[in-house]
Amino acid sequence: MFSQSDFVHMERALTLAQRGLYITDPNPRVGCVLVKDGVVIGEGSTQPAGQDHAEIQAMKDARARGHDLRGATAYVTLEPCSHFGRTPPCASALIEAKVARVIAAMEDPNPLVSGRGLAMLRDAGIDVRCGLLANEARELNIGFVSRMTRKRPWVRMKVAASLDGRTGLPSGESQWITGEAARADGHAWRARASAILTGIGTVKEDDPRMTVRAVDTPRQPKRVLIDSRLEASPLAQIFVGPPTLVFCAALDESNEERAEALRARGAEIVALGNAHGKVDLTAMLGELAARGVNELHVEAGYKLNGSLLREGCVDELLVYVAPSLLGTSSLGMIDLAAPATLDERTRLAFHSVDRIGGDLRILARVVAMQDA
Repeated sequence: MFSQSDFVHMERALTLAQRGLYITDPNPRVGCVLVKDGVVIGEGSTQPAGQDHAEIQAMKDARARGHDLRGATAYVTLEPCSHFGRTPPCASALIEAKVARVIAAMEDPNPLVSGRGLAMLRDAGIDVRCGLLANEARELNIGFVSRMTRKRPWVRMKVAASLDGRTGLPSGESQWITGEAARADGHAWRARASAILTGIGTVKEDDPRMTVRAVDTPRQPKRVLIDSRLEASPLAQIFVGPPTLVFCAALDESNEERAEALRARGAEIVALGNAHGKVDLTAMLGELAARGVNELHVEAGYKLNGSLLREGCVDELLVYVAPSLLGTSSLGMIDLAAPATLDERTRLAFHSVDRIGGDLRILARVVAMQDA
């Protein structure tokens, strides 16, 4: 169905899509390559929201080079959109350009598109094929796919630990367990996320900024704080800079003064409580999805880590393992009760294992019970 040259051009389109890793939110990261008579005539990648999609960029590039698009093949990593959003439909633009073929890596999971773009192209007499390097395209937009299909972000929990699974000494000292290369890599994962989440325990203990600093980025992810009783100090560093979104259990007279103090620092406060006086974590994910959050990067303490896992709110763990031992009395990674049997354990599947400087980086995905 696909030729070797098809693979080569789609791989290039995926490389172009990577350019949008830090800038396209809440839109997906998409790349497009236009080929005519075996020659690449135009390339493009999706720009920040409200600006050109990859297909439009590629067509502009081809025309700027003096090429006629008629009869060309468009390789695009995601189905061309078929609806008017902030920009006109890309499917219509390809039809007007009279391209002969469109090869898409995957269908757009957005219910507003979901095959309609491909159908428009076929109805216009264009040869349309889909499914080339679909897994690679999905991985690049795993958060967008999650938000479109599950109405929740893809949640990635980051932990830095010793080889015996400890994240800090009994005193709380934890800087730095891993090396500089691993810390920079962790900031790169922060940078690709739509939002970074932490809990009140971490804010009290470490007073983190929760920003991207170790790598260059054109934008800072939104910061999200879970603070059930609004205990955070208005002077905490997490409130320096752009507004922080704070989730609490309830807003009433008992915390009205604290809420106003946080709002004075630019915080937005949302009450989403459960029956236990805590933040409803599942509802929180729905709220973040409604705000356009595709990937949620979690850097929190072992208690909140445990709560998120118990509530089924974690999709994958990003664990940096240092070649050191801290001992059993040191702080753990996750607050989880021991299962009654091995069959009840939380199952993970290794997605990747890489060496980063002197440390290991493990990406492990939570295995759903029906898939275990």
